[in-house]
Amino acid sequence: MEKLVIQSDINNLVEVERFVSAVCDTYNVNNYAATISMSLLQAAENAIVHGNNSDASKSVTIVSDLCRGGLYFSVSDEGNGFDCEKFGVIPEGEGRGTGIYLMKTLSDKMSFQNGGSTVRLEFVVSGIEASRALERIVVIRNYYAPRYVNA
Repeated sequence: MEKLVIQSDINNLVEVERFVSAVCDTYNVNNYAATISMSLLQAAENAIVHGNNSDASKSVTIVSDLCRGGLYFSVSDEGNGFDCEKFGVIPEGEGRGTGIYLMKTLSDKMSFQNGGSTVRLEFVVSGIEASRALERIVVIRNYYAPRYVNA
């Protein structure tokens, strides 16, 4: 098990990137590091900004370990959590829920615990299927495409 604890300062997100890189090196899954990193950065940013209200006296804890078929990462903050059910649907535009949308899309399984103050992201890294990778790319492109179309 690997663990990282950072203070709730957005500038500490670089530590999350380093943590993901080190974990991916440990398990020799560097080809999946970008997907994991993007998901974890969203989770950590949500924990800092929304969970801990950017209060630098509070911390965010990230734990990683092996799970069936791959790796999991859990991100916990010291906040009161949130109503996880409200974010079960993919958001229709910009605004709240975009980070959760990305975490849900880029991970193989996402769940909330501790009343929403912990998110667990699981990644199948034993050999992602090409069709699943393509599906993720298409979903992300379609999500962002309407924002960049010139009228």
